[in-house]
Amino acid sequence: MGRDREGGLMAAERLATIKRALAGYWRAPGGATRNGPHVRDALHLKRILLVMVVALVPCALFAMWNTGYQMHLAMQAHGINELFTWREAVFRLLDVGNDPAYLGDNLLLGALYFVPVLLVCWASAFFWEALFAAVRGMEMSEGWGVSGLLLALILPPAVPLWQAALGMSFGIVLGKEIFGGTGRNFMNPALAAYAFVFFAYPANFSADNAFVPVDGISAATPLALAAEGGMAALESSITWSQAFFGFIAGSPAETSVLACLLGAAILLFTGVASWRTMSAVLLGALGLSTLLYVVGSADNPMFSVPPHWHLVLGSLAFGLVFMATDPVSSAMTDAGKWFYGLLVGAMIILVRVVNPAFAEGTMLAIVFGNVLAPVIDRFVLKAQMRRRRLRYGQG
Repeated sequence: MGRDREGGLMAAERLATIKRALAGYWRAPGGATRNGPHVRDALHLKRILLVMVVALVPCALFAMWNTGYQMHLAMQAHGINELFTWREAVFRLLDVGNDPAYLGDNLLLGALYFVPVLLVCWASAFFWEALFAAVRGMEMSEGWGVSGLLLALILPPAVPLWQAALGMSFGIVLGKEIFGGTGRNFMNPALAAYAFVFFAYPANFSADNAFVPVDGISAATPLALAAEGGMAALESSITWSQAFFGFIAGSPAETSVLACLLGAAILLFTGVASWRTMSAVLLGALGLSTLLYVVGSADNPMFSVPPHWHLVLGSLAFGLVFMATDPVSSAMTDAGKWFYGLLVGAMIILVRVVNPAFAEGTMLAIVFGNVLAPVIDRFVLKAQMRRRRLRYGQG
């Protein structure tokens, strides 16, 4: 009897961590230390993660609108009045129109694709984080919400839901929890999940199938158009301003640079993201794209894409603002952030231009940077200690 009671108390205590995580997601715990010899700062883990969620809101809202807008355009172009998926029943139930000129129609249609993927990513991330927290007897962080939202924004809008769940499970378990959980992962969990889905199910990310507005209809992204026909094919399809504002086909996160800039302003104003990392990624991308543009190529159309076009194509802006600046998986030292960012920015352009069959390499370039970030910090720290020893010896 005593053992049963003790086991019940232990189970209740483990579940209490999940209850507290749900009850305190949007507010700080009441037991915060307020006096004593402690360093106090306005930023803590909960606030950092919640600022990330707020900064991602413009991207998420625009993603839903643009997904619906592109789908309406595709349906009109192909003379389709109905969707051929389970969403058709919901579409009819909501009595949504098929006019891309209406804001509500676009939002609702886009939400039919984006929201299910988001909910599946959230559910998968929460399940695994809650399970590991309960087994370890540790408190849950709000990281599952950020990871789920990030993955939903970088996956193709028509990705099968089971693939999203499988990818999120891989990212949380093998990309985060087995290394100790929040703050101990060497790689961004959302990027680990993306890499898994990308390599396990590459058909979702092929150049001709990168954006699937309606079952049976595929549309190439602007990057795929540039890889096939260079600037002539790109400018005949879209303008630079359309790419900047995001009125183009693509995965939710790789459309609106304006929405990413709004998120960047929030992250920089609150001190959550590093301006050094953002600046370094930008300089790395601009530097290599300018060099390749000047060199040119008679065989590779991507060499003809000028640097200012690279900034508004693909997910470079989203990766620069939200992924490369992850405080856990990026470089920690100030000098290391510059080397890390330059490496990531150059890798993005290198994959895009030199291997045009690989339509987008932003997320995988950041994964590469995550792997090398500890090495970069180690060399930076060694160099700093060497300089200090020399200075001390000379003194």
